[in-house]
Amino acid sequence: MFSAGLALFFGIVEVGRNWLGPFTPHVEISRRLSALPVYAGYSLLRIALAYVLSLIFAITYGYIAAYRPRAERFMIPLLDVLQSIPVLSFLPGVMLAMAALFPGRQIGVEMGAVLLIFTGQVWNMAFSFYASLKSIPREMREAASIYRFNWWQRFIQIELPFSTIGLVWNSMMSVAGAWFFLMACEQFSDFRLPGLGSYLQAAADDGDTRSILLGVLTMVAVIVLIDQFVWRPVIAWAEKFKMEQVESASVPTSWVLDFLQRSRGVALFRKRAIRPLSERMVHYFAGHQDVRAETERESTTMLWLSRIAGSVALLAIGYAVVRVVMILTGLHSAEFRQIGIGLAATFLRVNLTLVLGALWTIPVGVAIGFNPRLARIAQPLAQIAASVPATALFPVVLLVLIRLGGGLGVGSIVLLLIGTQWYILFNVIAGAIAIPTDLKEAASVFGICGWERWRKLILPGIFPFLVTGLITASGGAWNASIVAEYFRFKGQTYSTVGVGALISSATDAKNFDLLLVSTIALAAVVVTTNRLVWRRLYRLAETRYKLES
Repeated sequence: MFSAGLALFFGIVEVGRNWLGPFTPHVEISRRLSALPVYAGYSLLRIALAYVLSLIFAITYGYIAAYRPRAERFMIPLLDVLQSIPVLSFLPGVMLAMAALFPGRQIGVEMGAVLLIFTGQVWNMAFSFYASLKSIPREMREAASIYRFNWWQRFIQIELPFSTIGLVWNSMMSVAGAWFFLMACEQFSDFRLPGLGSYLQAAADDGDTRSILLGVLTMVAVIVLIDQFVWRPVIAWAEKFKMEQVESASVPTSWVLDFLQRSRGVALFRKRAIRPLSERMVHYFAGHQDVRAETERESTTMLWLSRIAGSVALLAIGYAVVRVVMILTGLHSAEFRQIGIGLAATFLRVNLTLVLGALWTIPVGVAIGFNPRLARIAQPLAQIAASVPATALFPVVLLVLIRLGGGLGVGSIVLLLIGTQWYILFNVIAGAIAIPTDLKEAASVFGICGWERWRKLILPGIFPFLVTGLITASGGAWNASIVAEYFRFKGQTYSTVGVGALISSATDAKNFDLLLVSTIALAAVVVTTNRLVWRRLYRLAETRYKLES
């Protein structure tokens, strides 16, 4: 323990010295084997910081959207747009803004990378928490009202526990997605950060297969360690939040969780620190409980503050619209035609990817969720497969497809599948785990099997999770189009028709006008799809497929 503490202290000092030091844009990426653990540590630190920010944002955003109907009408489509906008559309502005905020300091670029990883992690977590809050059974809310829970008690004892299973599995998917986009986040133009992502990017640029293999193996080792020491204990711990009246005969286990539960130090810490803090929080919010009815009008002060904030937002939006119109007038008709054709091509690829992904992830996810023994084997394998950057594997896929007579048109669909099918799989697993054991036993007692079991038990049980998985997979597919439709290998550029290729090529050419217009057109398609498809499916999940008596 002393050695571990000393190593942790040394790591903090080293990171602080690096981040607070002067800005060094041209970082040389070493290919030595001894450099890989250091690069893995830097990347893991950035992912951990981004995950903490993502968790805070997801809970706050999902809570407001679930309980503020007027805000919900704007927040959910906005969330869908934000998760669909490719990372490269965020990247130039975020990097330049953070570098300007901390001029001459390395911490500016580091914070920019953390924020970019945040944009690849947060959206599916926010969707999951929002969907869970909307699916809380009515009788649980009535019980909270009868016992006069304040908002903190409601949050800690009902809302957060009910959403834990979905949040845990989406957290695993978010961290996997962070590894996926690490190559883009750690290297952009003149900004390069030491890490596994930049190591793999440098190896891919030079066509160094040995270094790519070593980088991927290091990433796999880190993922396995995280699975053993973080995710598997959390999954076993989250089993107690499953809503059921009959306990399952086979539950997930973890040797790390067993060790922590037997630890006297952890028990003492809970007794002396966690429990008193929790009681103080309950007493504090009970003393400041708002006794107004939910239908009561907002206070005059809050009303005027919201009006002022809304007016400022409208002015900012109006200014942005004027600037966009000025940019649009400077584009040629051929560029507009190119954007339209690219949108149509990417739209077809995204929807084909969703269909192909759902065909195998739904049955496999249900099998994993219903069988804890299978889950213990399949869960880390799924995390590894979801985490390995598709761009590191794509050279092999591309060469195989070219030899078979295909091209990037087919290869882009394969790459989209590699990057997005895991959103559906992880949400289906969470939905299958959340189905109460008593419902499974009732179906067995009444002899419901085969297709009838799927129609009456499994599909209705996983439907809210499946909708969340499909909408996040759709956003992830639009996002991943930037690497699926435009790829550089050994100094040669491979591209196909699509809005993702337009965004990538515009970023390389520093054509920010075309980049902005392509992103706006992508956002318009996403908003339309949200209103016509995803919002209606969410409403169906909240009403017909809500688990309540």
